[in-house]
Amino acid sequence: MRTACTCSIVEQDCVSRDFWTRLNGSTMSDKIFVLGEKTPAPTSYSPEVLFPIARAVGRATIDSNASQLPMFGVDLWHIYELSWLNADGVPQVFVGRLLVPCESTFITESKSLKLYLNSLNLTRFKTVEEARDVIQSDVSKVVNMPVSLDILEVDDPSMAGSALDGDCLDRHSDVVGAVKPAKEILRSQDDSEVERTWYTHKLRSLCPVTAQPDWASVQVRWCGPNIDERTLLQYLLSFHTHQEYHEQCLERIYCDLWSTFAPRSLAVQAFYTRRGGIDITPFRASDPSALPRSRMPRQ
Repeated sequence: MRTACTCSIVEQDCVSRDFWTRLNGSTMSDKIFVLGEKTPAPTSYSPEVLFPIARAVGRATIDSNASQLPMFGVDLWHIYELSWLNADGVPQVFVGRLLVPCESTFITESKSLKLYLNSLNLTRFKTVEEARDVIQSDVSKVVNMPVSLDILEVDDPSMAGSALDGDCLDRHSDVVGAVKPAKEILRSQDDSEVERTWYTHKLRSLCPVTAQPDWASVQVRWCGPNIDERTLLQYLLSFHTHQEYHEQCLERIYCDLWSTFAPRSLAVQAFYTRRGGIDITPFRASDPSALPRSRMPRQ
């Protein structure tokens, strides 16, 4: 999630330290900074490694007041390395689908979730339901809202993924991004109202902890003024060196589109590729009944 990775390793450390200092309003502790470094997997159940990030931090940097916009949705986490021991000590392996409401006070830092899930690898549970309940409870406490976890077999067909529908913006092969994302880039083509779906596979942003790139496809479902497709693609490509978490990037896109055009309806979903056995697929919509679509094959 996201600033230009042109600095040295020492400078990247400074970026990470400054980020965490701003995030927590005080000097960063060693426990927090470990998220940006190589960390051994815990060897026993360790819910204390889960680290919350306040959603308000990212939302405060968006020009539009996110809390005042019609914005609903979830953060959909696909967990590909979900494992623990049964009562006899035999390893059990699954995939998981974790849904975190966008109304939660916090998100979970992704590396801390990976460390937590790794801590379950040598933990015994009598049943799948017991493991699910423990994970749901631990994550719910961290984000300050109930979450939902579906535990699936590793060959569950619902995890196969499917291609995006709509018009691919990538056909505008000569469009390049601006230096940074700014809603002023966006323009309407004319005064007509349209119902369209667009997507691009070229969304890239940088992790605020490591400054490493995160890649995604992003889909925009739209009913509103006729957006100039080239400016929409230019805007999305402008995240290329933007340093922010997946969820925050997605909300910035949603809020900038809404505040610029005031559409009749809007839904935006980003399909980030997996890292560390986890992918994050945030979804925001103006309709509270709208549902996120399934994962993509590239994830």
